Amino acid sequence: METEKSKMIIEYILFCLNVITWLICVILIGICFWVRFDPEITDWIEKLEVKQFYTGLYILIVCALAHIASGVISCMGTFSENKRLLAVNIVAQILLFILCLAGAAVLMENSSFKSSIHHAIKNIMVGLIQLYPSYEPANKILATIQESVGCCGGEGYNDYIRLHRALPSECRDSVTGHTHYYSCADSISWILEGRSSWITGLAILLCAKKMLNAVLSTVLIHLINLSQDQ
Repeated sequence: METEKSKMIIEYILFCLNVITWLICVILIGICFWVRFDPEITDWIEKLEVKQFYTGLYILIVCALAHIASGVISCMGTFSENKRLLAVNIVAQILLFILCLAGAAVLMENSSFKSSIHHAIKNIMVGLIQLYPSYEPANKILATIQESVGCCGGEGYNDYIRLHRALPSECRDSVTGHTHYYSCADSISWILEGRSSWITGLAILLCAKKMLNAVLSTVLIHLINLSQDQ
Protein backbone atom coordinates (compact mmCIF):
# COMPACT_ATOMS: atom_id res chain seq x y z
CA MET A 1 0.00 0.00 0.00
CA GLU A 2 2.82 2.36 0.93
CA THR A 3 4.58 1.50 -2.32
CA GLU A 4 1.48 2.37 -4.39
CA LYS A 5 1.06 5.64 -2.53
CA SER A 6 4.73 6.55 -3.09
CA LYS A 7 4.42 5.67 -6.78
CA MET A 8 1.41 7.95 -7.16
CA ILE A 9 3.20 10.85 -5.46
CA ILE A 10 6.29 10.44 -7.66
CA GLU A 11 4.13 10.20 -10.79
CA TYR A 12 2.30 13.44 -10.06
CA ILE A 13 5.54 15.23 -9.15
CA LEU A 14 7.03 14.12 -12.47
CA PHE A 15 3.93 15.27 -14.34
CA CYS A 16 4.06 18.71 -12.68
CA LEU A 17 7.78 18.99 -13.42
CA ASN A 18 7.14 18.21 -17.09
CA VAL A 19 4.39 20.83 -17.34
CA ILE A 20 6.69 23.43 -15.77
CA THR A 21 9.47 22.34 -18.16
CA TRP A 22 7.18 22.85 -21.17
CA LEU A 23 6.32 26.36 -19.99
CA ILE A 24 9.99 27.24 -19.43
CA CYS A 25 10.89 25.85 -22.86
CA VAL A 26 8.24 27.97 -24.59
CA ILE A 27 9.50 31.08 -22.77
CA LEU A 28 13.12 30.18 -23.59
CA ILE A 29 12.37 29.69 -27.29
CA GLY A 30 10.45 32.98 -27.38
CA ILE A 31 13.31 34.95 -25.80
CA CYS A 32 15.88 33.26 -28.08
CA PHE A 33 13.88 34.25 -31.19
CA TRP A 34 13.39 37.78 -29.82
CA VAL A 35 17.15 38.23 -29.33
CA ARG A 36 17.99 36.50 -32.63
CA PHE A 37 15.73 38.75 -34.69
CA ASP A 38 16.10 41.99 -32.72
CA PRO A 39 16.72 44.52 -35.54
CA GLU A 40 19.31 46.54 -33.63
CA ILE A 41 21.37 43.54 -32.48
CA THR A 42 21.07 41.88 -35.90
CA ASP A 43 22.42 45.05 -37.52
CA TRP A 44 25.46 45.14 -35.21
CA ILE A 45 26.16 41.42 -35.61
CA GLU A 46 25.90 41.58 -39.40
CA LYS A 47 28.08 44.67 -39.75
CA LEU A 48 30.77 43.40 -37.37
CA GLU A 49 30.52 39.82 -38.68
CA VAL A 50 30.43 38.23 -35.22
CA LYS A 51 27.75 35.66 -36.03
CA GLN A 52 29.19 33.25 -33.45
CA PHE A 53 26.82 35.01 -31.05
CA TYR A 54 23.95 33.13 -32.69
CA THR A 55 25.50 29.69 -32.09
CA GLY A 56 24.47 29.48 -28.44
CA LEU A 57 20.95 30.65 -29.30
CA TYR A 58 20.57 27.94 -31.94
CA ILE A 59 21.82 25.23 -29.57
CA LEU A 60 19.40 26.30 -26.84
CA ILE A 61 16.44 26.47 -29.25
CA VAL A 62 17.16 22.87 -30.36
CA CYS A 63 17.67 21.92 -26.71
CA ALA A 64 14.30 23.44 -25.69
CA LEU A 65 12.48 21.60 -28.49
CA ALA A 66 14.16 18.34 -27.42
CA HIS A 67 13.09 19.05 -23.82
CA ILE A 68 9.47 19.31 -24.96
CA ALA A 69 9.74 15.97 -26.77
CA SER A 70 11.44 14.30 -23.79
CA GLY A 71 8.65 15.59 -21.55
CA VAL A 72 6.14 13.63 -23.64
CA ILE A 73 8.27 10.47 -23.28
CA SER A 74 8.55 11.10 -19.55
CA CYS A 75 4.78 11.41 -19.13
CA MET A 76 4.12 8.30 -21.22
CA GLY A 77 6.60 6.25 -19.22
CA THR A 78 5.39 7.64 -15.90
CA PHE A 79 1.67 6.98 -16.25
CA SER A 80 2.02 3.68 -18.12
CA GLU A 81 4.68 2.60 -15.59
CA ASN A 82 6.75 1.34 -18.51
CA LYS A 83 10.25 0.69 -17.20
CA ARG A 84 11.80 0.73 -20.68
CA LEU A 85 10.34 4.15 -21.46
CA LEU A 86 11.46 5.41 -18.05
CA ALA A 87 14.99 4.13 -18.73
CA VAL A 88 14.98 5.90 -22.11
CA ASN A 89 13.75 9.02 -20.32
CA ILE A 90 16.63 8.88 -17.81
CA VAL A 91 19.19 8.64 -20.63
CA ALA A 92 17.44 11.50 -22.47
CA GLN A 93 17.49 13.67 -19.34
CA ILE A 94 21.25 13.19 -18.91
CA LEU A 95 21.98 13.90 -22.59
CA LEU A 96 19.76 17.00 -22.53
CA PHE A 97 21.47 18.18 -19.35
CA ILE A 98 24.81 18.05 -21.17
CA LEU A 99 23.40 19.72 -24.32
CA CYS A 100 21.66 22.49 -22.41
CA LEU A 101 24.71 23.19 -20.25
CA ALA A 102 26.89 23.29 -23.37
CA GLY A 103 24.47 25.71 -25.05
CA ALA A 104 24.50 28.01 -22.03
CA ALA A 105 28.32 27.90 -21.93
CA VAL A 106 28.62 28.69 -25.65
CA LEU A 107 26.17 31.58 -25.31
CA MET A 108 28.05 33.02 -22.33
CA GLU A 109 31.37 32.67 -24.16
CA ASN A 110 29.96 34.62 -27.10
CA SER A 111 28.03 37.32 -25.29
CA SER A 112 29.71 38.15 -21.98
CA PHE A 113 32.02 41.02 -21.13
CA LYS A 114 35.68 40.07 -21.75
CA SER A 115 34.58 36.89 -23.57
CA SER A 116 35.76 35.80 -27.02
CA ILE A 117 33.19 38.02 -28.75
CA HIS A 118 34.51 41.03 -26.82
CA HIS A 119 37.98 40.47 -28.28
CA ALA A 120 36.52 39.84 -31.74
CA ILE A 121 34.58 43.13 -31.71
CA LYS A 122 37.65 45.00 -30.46
CA ASN A 123 39.87 43.61 -33.23
CA ILE A 124 37.27 44.23 -35.95
CA MET A 125 36.72 47.83 -34.81
CA VAL A 126 40.48 48.49 -34.78
CA GLY A 127 40.71 46.99 -38.27
CA LEU A 128 37.95 49.30 -39.51
CA ILE A 129 39.65 52.33 -37.95
CA GLN A 130 42.82 51.43 -39.85
CA LEU A 131 40.79 51.74 -43.07
CA TYR A 132 39.19 55.02 -41.96
CA PRO A 133 38.66 57.51 -43.63
CA SER A 134 39.78 56.33 -47.08
CA TYR A 135 37.50 53.27 -47.31
CA GLU A 136 33.83 54.31 -47.47
CA PRO A 137 32.24 50.97 -46.39
CA ALA A 138 34.40 51.01 -43.23
CA ASN A 139 33.37 54.62 -42.59
CA LYS A 140 29.67 53.68 -42.78
CA ILE A 141 30.06 50.73 -40.41
CA LEU A 142 31.99 52.80 -37.87
CA ALA A 143 29.45 55.62 -38.07
CA THR A 144 26.48 53.28 -37.64
CA ILE A 145 27.93 51.31 -34.73
CA GLN A 146 29.37 54.26 -32.81
CA GLU A 147 26.30 56.43 -33.23
CA SER A 148 23.67 53.78 -32.43
CA VAL A 149 25.56 52.24 -29.49
CA GLY A 150 27.06 55.46 -28.13
CA CYS A 151 30.65 54.22 -28.06
CA CYS A 152 34.03 54.97 -29.61
CA GLY A 153 36.68 52.67 -31.08
CA GLY A 154 37.53 49.08 -30.28
CA GLU A 155 39.31 49.79 -26.99
CA GLY A 156 38.29 53.44 -26.76
CA TYR A 157 38.87 56.78 -28.47
CA ASN A 158 42.63 56.23 -28.06
CA ASP A 159 42.45 53.83 -31.03
CA TYR A 160 42.00 56.84 -33.31
CA ILE A 161 44.84 58.75 -31.65
CA ARG A 162 47.17 55.74 -31.74
CA LEU A 163 46.46 55.16 -35.45
CA HIS A 164 46.74 58.88 -36.24
CA ARG A 165 43.12 59.23 -37.36
CA ALA A 166 40.82 62.17 -36.81
CA LEU A 167 38.12 61.54 -34.23
CA PRO A 168 34.75 61.26 -36.08
CA SER A 169 31.68 63.16 -34.93
CA GLU A 170 29.93 59.87 -34.07
CA CYS A 171 32.43 59.43 -31.24
CA ARG A 172 30.99 62.48 -29.51
CA ASP A 173 27.75 62.93 -27.61
CA SER A 174 25.34 64.83 -29.83
CA VAL A 175 24.15 66.97 -26.89
CA THR A 176 27.22 67.64 -24.75
CA GLY A 177 29.89 67.17 -27.42
CA HIS A 178 31.93 65.04 -25.02
CA THR A 179 33.78 62.01 -26.38
CA HIS A 180 32.10 58.68 -25.61
CA TYR A 181 34.05 57.15 -22.72
CA TYR A 182 33.34 53.45 -23.31
CA SER A 183 34.68 51.38 -26.19
CA CYS A 184 32.35 49.63 -28.63
CA ALA A 185 33.68 46.23 -27.53
CA ASP A 186 32.68 47.01 -23.93
CA SER A 187 29.31 48.59 -24.76
CA ILE A 188 28.13 45.92 -27.22
CA SER A 189 29.32 43.11 -24.92
CA TRP A 190 27.33 44.59 -22.03
CA ILE A 191 24.20 44.83 -24.18
CA LEU A 192 24.56 41.25 -25.46
CA GLU A 193 25.26 40.01 -21.95
CA GLY A 194 22.14 41.75 -20.65
CA ARG A 195 19.97 40.21 -23.37
CA SER A 196 21.49 36.75 -22.88
CA SER A 197 21.40 36.62 -19.07
CA TRP A 198 17.73 35.58 -18.91
CA ILE A 199 18.32 32.88 -21.52
CA THR A 200 21.32 31.52 -19.62
CA GLY A 201 19.38 31.54 -16.35
CA LEU A 202 16.47 29.61 -17.87
CA ALA A 203 18.87 27.12 -19.47
CA ILE A 204 20.57 26.43 -16.12
CA LEU A 205 17.14 26.04 -14.49
CA LEU A 206 16.26 23.44 -17.14
CA CYS A 207 19.53 21.62 -16.41
CA ALA A 208 18.62 21.40 -12.72
CA LYS A 209 15.15 20.11 -13.57
CA LYS A 210 16.60 17.47 -15.91
CA MET A 211 18.68 16.01 -13.09
CA LEU A 212 15.68 16.04 -10.74
CA ASN A 213 13.59 14.31 -13.41
CA ALA A 214 16.26 11.62 -13.91
CA VAL A 215 16.51 10.97 -10.16
CA LEU A 216 12.73 10.74 -9.71
CA SER A 217 12.42 8.44 -12.74
CA THR A 218 15.06 6.16 -11.20
CA VAL A 219 13.13 6.12 -7.92
CA LEU A 220 9.91 5.33 -9.81
CA ILE A 221 11.53 2.34 -11.56
CA HIS A 222 12.65 1.08 -8.16
CA LEU A 223 9.11 1.46 -6.78
CA ILE A 224 7.64 -0.36 -9.80
CA ASN A 225 10.05 -3.24 -9.20
CA LEU A 226 9.04 -3.36 -5.52
CA SER A 227 5.36 -3.32 -6.49
CA GLN A 228 5.84 -6.20 -8.91
CA ASP A 229 7.72 -8.27 -6.30
CA GLN A 230 4.94 -7.94 -3.75
